[in-house]
Amino acid sequence: MKVAVHGTGAMGKILKKVGADKIVAFVDDIKEIDIEKKIDVVIDFSHFSKINDLLDGCVERGYPLVICTTGYSEEVLEKIIETSKKIPILLSSNTSLGIAAINDVLEELVQKLEESFDIEIIEKHHNKKIDSPSGTAVTFTENIQNSLREKYSVIYGREGVGKRAKKEIGVHSVRGGTIVGEHTIIFAGEDEVVEISHKALSKKIFAVGALKCAEFLIGKQPELYTMKDIFD
Repeated sequence: MKVAVHGTGAMGKILKKVGADKIVAFVDDIKEIDIEKKIDVVIDFSHFSKINDLLDGCVERGYPLVICTTGYSEEVLEKIIETSKKIPILLSSNTSLGIAAINDVLEELVQKLEESFDIEIIEKHHNKKIDSPSGTAVTFTENIQNSLREKYSVIYGREGVGKRAKKEIGVHSVRGGTIVGEHTIIFAGEDEVVEISHKALSKKIFAVGALKCAEFLIGKQPELYTMKDIFD
């Protein structure tokens, strides 16, 4: 597998180290890759402002693409979906295999607990993270919404005076220090609480997961894939 890493920041550098025997290009601009160099797949750990150009470049060169960058707009998401009709794209806000497993069991848990449990999400990250809530928390929220019998309102943080509404999901972001990434989904019922938690102890887990995504994507037909697909 010959991989091009798009994004030379902290995660890109970790990915380059973890997949040293597979990385053949390490760039901040897809156009920096020698057009003659064989590339099986591109992994993106860059900045959301670069995704538009990245999508265009991968279509032009026929590169399958794993997008791990978060913080993009709805407009960019629409372009990702449209581009996936031309090249295979795997989109994941978090490439941790543990997070993927949580997403797999979340639907069943929500359906069993939604009637009598309040749902809250807490995510914690380092003080340099620029988007809040995290892409993973957003994905959890979307998966919960899709599993509910009806849509709940989403409350980001809390302030002021007033009781919690029954049909809402609370999402809370903590930023500080060098926290790699922690996520907790809380189901709070009467006299009992169910929690699902995931704690990243290093960023290496995201690089390992991204490489698994890249391997999965090689040879696939144009479509929009997710982490769930690598388990099927």
